[in-house]
Amino acid sequence: MADDRPVPLDEYPVHQVPLSMKHVATGDRNAYDRCIFHVLDHDGRALFILGLGVYPNVGVIDAYATLRTGDTLHAVRASDALGDDRMRLAVGPLRIEVEEPLRRIRLTCDDDTLSCDLVWAAGFPALWEPHHLQRRGGRLTLEGRRFVQAGGVSGVIRAGGEEFRVDPGGWTGTRDRSWGVRPVPGEEGGRLAEENPTEGFHWIWCPVRFEDRFLMVITQEDADGYRTLNDATLVRPGDRDRRLGWPRTEIAYRSGTRHPERAVVHLGDPREPQELEVEILASSPLAVGAGYPPADDWQHGTWQGRGWVDRRTYDLTAPHPRAAYGVTDHSARFRLDGHTGHGIFEHGSYGRHDPSGFAGFDSVAP
Repeated sequence: MADDRPVPLDEYPVHQVPLSMKHVATGDRNAYDRCIFHVLDHDGRALFILGLGVYPNVGVIDAYATLRTGDTLHAVRASDALGDDRMRLAVGPLRIEVEEPLRRIRLTCDDDTLSCDLVWAAGFPALWEPHHLQRRGGRLTLEGRRFVQAGGVSGVIRAGGEEFRVDPGGWTGTRDRSWGVRPVPGEEGGRLAEENPTEGFHWIWCPVRFEDRFLMVITQEDADGYRTLNDATLVRPGDRDRRLGWPRTEIAYRSGTRHPERAVVHLGDPREPQELEVEILASSPLAVGAGYPPADDWQHGTWQGRGWVDRRTYDLTAPHPRAAYGVTDHSARFRLDGHTGHGIFEHGSYGRHDPSGFAGFDSVAP
């Protein structure tokens, strides 16, 4: 049978278990392997996001690209049946080419509504994020291994009659590469969901590129403030990675929302405190266009049929109620110890969060 034949990746000595590289070691339908790239200009004129993922146990590969410029979000999404050649990172008009692993990656989107041809070049070594585990009741619902990286980007982005010439001096690129198990839509929650409802979720994911250093901050907290994920690491080439303790974030939200306008992240040992100042430049909710939950028009890993391509233009001044219950990527300018940097302040806060004073899902900043 065709399913029993080796696939191209089986030629390489990369196997972890006695299975073809066509298969993953778990039968969990939620197995995934994907990436996300952020490309942002330093003045807040544009925020470009591109990602690609494979979902081996539901047989899907999909990708997306979004561009926020002004109050408009342009989006191209594509989905198809997952094939045997896992080295081919392409679906529809979207393609990722690894020209030099961990160093140089080409991103292309060949579509009339949104197109790009970009070369992402690492400025710092890749950094492991903490091992990410999440349970609902007694069941493991998320287990992810991820690394993050920052660098420069060059090339061109076109959409809506505008053209952006991208260069490393005025633009920054960050990326996240992850794999493991992560919920894919379509699974019934059953008893565990009914008896273990989500009371609240508070998330910060923050990669920052400075001229001579890279900073990564990540936290996840439950409704009562209990922290399930925590890391703050400073990377400087030629030096040991420096852990900056237990990050504490003060966020100034826009009145009547949970939209951050600025923030301060307190870092370092109490005897040697440091403050990371965050100035929000542009915002792109991942539930709008990019397929992250709780998007209502398309979500990652869902079967759309063969050769599916979808194009959307969103007015971000219009209400998008579901976006308030998802994660938003904010391009931002950062200041730390006299240095100015740029990167992403990814934030999601919904439901109860006692440290922020949010009492429930309808609670917002005064």
